[in-house]
Amino acid sequence: MLEYLTSLNDHNLPYPDTIHPIVVHFVIAMVLFAFFCDVVGYLTGKTHLFEVSWWNMFVATIAIFVAIIFGQFEAGLAQPYDLAKSVLNVHTLVGWSLSGIIAAITAWRYVIRSRNPQKLSIYYLGAGLLLTLIVGLQVYLGDELVWVYGLHTVPVVEAVKEGILP
Repeated sequence: MLEYLTSLNDHNLPYPDTIHPIVVHFVIAMVLFAFFCDVVGYLTGKTHLFEVSWWNMFVATIAIFVAIIFGQFEAGLAQPYDLAKSVLNVHTLVGWSLSGIIAAITAWRYVIRSRNPQKLSIYYLGAGLLLTLIVGLQVYLGDELVWVYGLHTVPVVEAVKEGILP
């Protein structure tokens, strides 16, 4: 068992496939769905959607830290080549920033919920829109790391090991 955990596979990971994208997709879905519920609840007066939004943000706040832990671990194992490093650095910076932003917005949402769970501020919706845009940027950067630069894909891992990619 210890041998399995200490040896790296052809994806340069000690486990079968990347975990970061799995966890981070939950965060993305929860943040986007929370914003959707807030907007629909605000426009239609269906305030029970605010409760759905709150719980999505609460779980997203916890899950983003799990995603970052795996992201940092897997980025370290990726051995990014020079071209990918700048995108990976921006992705890392935005990811850590998002953890703080999501935590702050969730804390704000908690205060709003504590004061009046049936009402939501237009300013909070604006913050949710801004958060949605930042999440969109982060998704773009993550997609670029996988689909353009091929981090943790077998051909790129082999090329880095053989010294083809500096």
